Amino acid sequence: MSKINIVNMGIDLGTSRTVIACDNGVRAFVPSIVGFPKDAVSQKLFGKNVVVGEEALKHRMALNIIRPFERGVVKFSDEGMTDEEYNKSIEAARLILEHMVNIAKEGAIYESDQFIVRGVLGAPALASIKNKKALLDVARGILDDVLVASEPFTVAYGLGLLTNALIIDIGAGTVDICRMHGVIPTEEDQITTTKAGDYVDGVFFNLIKKKYPDVNLTLNMVKRFKEENATISEHGEKIYIEVPVKGKPERRDVTEELKQACRSIVPDIVKGVEGLIASFDPEFQSGLKENVILAGGGSQIIGLKKEIEDYMNKTLGYGRVIKIEEPLFAGANGALLLCKDMPDEYWHELKSRDSKKL
Repeated sequence: MSKINIVNMGIDLGTSRTVIACDNGVRAFVPSIVGFPKDAVSQKLFGKNVVVGEEALKHRMALNIIRPFERGVVKFSDEGMTDEEYNKSIEAARLILEHMVNIAKEGAIYESDQFIVRGVLGAPALASIKNKKALLDVARGILDDVLVASEPFTVAYGLGLLTNALIIDIGAGTVDICRMHGVIPTEEDQITTTKAGDYVDGVFFNLIKKKYPDVNLTLNMVKRFKEENATISEHGEKIYIEVPVKGKPERRDVTEELKQACRSIVPDIVKGVEGLIASFDPEFQSGLKENVILAGGGSQIIGLKKEIEDYMNKTLGYGRVIKIEEPLFAGANGALLLCKDMPDEYWHELKSRDSKKL
């Protein structure tokens, strides 16, 4: 009788990147984009009907590009969606997830080709019921069992910070803030803001165009430059970006523009931190202040840790912020650990519920 293998996956379906961590040792990430060849020439170029991730990003001029996630959720899964738009986003998201599951399968040798794939999907802290349903629609037929969990909760779970901690998870689509106090976080324990990495890109793009109206640049160029140079520190050298001006590359000083753009997300973050601490049991507030965890891609903004600490010292009397060492995989690592820790009977019970059934 063939042995049935169980593959556990932690999955972060991010606005910018999709990240997986698996218990077979596979860890991978790809840009969260899907491309479809525009015509017969591009079809011949790729030799396939769908292009996913880095390849799609590299050859996007020859492709019709879909980015299925926006502000941390599947596009058009909120009010105002049309069936066509929703279905296109779901299809693209499914293609990304399927691509990642195939990477996981190819990364290890199994004793048989029979196996069950279980996954924990990270979602924004306060994703609506409809958003979670969209994620379950994405996973249907690709994952055998699935659980949707709060992204900051998966970060905390992976780090073993189940109590006396405040997680700030800064992604491309959302900033999620969550307090941990020994139980599964409730709605009152979490705050989500959509002023995140993509918002910074837009502010930075507009500031550059306002200062240098003659430059030719795209949001993608701005995003790449920001990820390599993001800072709000008052120290350091001038920051220059090389951009085409009438076809000729020129260096332009964008030091203040980059700092202003990166600072644009700080007010909502510190407001959320203050609100979650001030509304907590006063006997346990000091524990949260002592253990503020900065995670996600946005945590790499130089000077952000100090900016939040300075604000906490000013408004709350004290604050200590810790920046995690592996921001890209923190959510997926925690989701994987959560997936592995769930007993078999829990998955069976979950699968039997109509609301969670795939």
